[in-house]
Amino acid sequence: MAAGTLPDPSQGIAHGLGAPPETFHPDDEQRDNTTFGERFVYFLGWLGALVRKQVWFLLIMLGTMWGVLRESVRSNSWRRTVRYEFQLTLSDVAGKGLLSTVVMGALTGVGVVSQAIYWLGFAGMAKMTGSVLVSVIVRELAPILVGILMLGRSGMLSLAEVGMLATGGQIRSMQAEGLDPFLLLVLPRTLAFTVAGFTLGIMFSVASLTTGYIISRASGALSNSLFSYFYDVATAMTPADYLLIPLKFVIVGFLVGLGCCVSGLTASNEDSLRTMLPRGFSRGILIVMTVSVLFSLKV
Repeated sequence: MAAGTLPDPSQGIAHGLGAPPETFHPDDEQRDNTTFGERFVYFLGWLGALVRKQVWFLLIMLGTMWGVLRESVRSNSWRRTVRYEFQLTLSDVAGKGLLSTVVMGALTGVGVVSQAIYWLGFAGMAKMTGSVLVSVIVRELAPILVGILMLGRSGMLSLAEVGMLATGGQIRSMQAEGLDPFLLLVLPRTLAFTVAGFTLGIMFSVASLTTGYIISRASGALSNSLFSYFYDVATAMTPADYLLIPLKFVIVGFLVGLGCCVSGLTASNEDSLRTMLPRGFSRGILIVMTVSVLFSLKV
């Protein structure tokens, strides 16, 4: 399948981007009369089909990911309808999600940052405050919490919209009219989530660190000025952090948006919101945690 296009329904693929391949199972009568070599071939076929079924969604994600990256740099992909969908999704994810992100960051600052500052000072390890906050808040907690927030607040809405279009037949109608659902839905929404992931990640980090400083200063656990406090955090970051932490925000947003769109497009006619949303949410959580773990191993 070429990147940026959906499969031809005449090829027997019933829904959206396709359905998981069926596991290989030879006819029972044939299997009774087969030789050992043929049974071994059947076993390999069954094993291969089983592996394909398990990694089916991952393969679609990889193919769609390449399609988004390739089409995003082509100027003729950014038609007016695509730009409008990008702006609309970005406004919804980043604009309407900003307040929720700041509030979550402030609560994290009260519950985690201020406690970390207090206990580090109590243990006589105040000099490690900057490095601990960078490791715990900016590098680990911020990408995970922002990813979950985007997934729950906007990702599920996007999944439901695309999924209902797929199960309701509107995706096929768009294809019949010569419109490309990949360009109209997947590309702009995925890139909007990417931009929003970076924006909300930075806002969460600033809100949590600032709130933690205010609480710690008010309780007497910290006596530094706000400038000195942020200077300690900034100098605790390594040169790799300045590249990998923003990259982590970007990749989390990109994969959350892409995963929700692909989950919606691959919904079958038997699916409903009751089955699509839990499946999409579990996939999104796996994506966020996988990205976090991979970057934690790297940083």
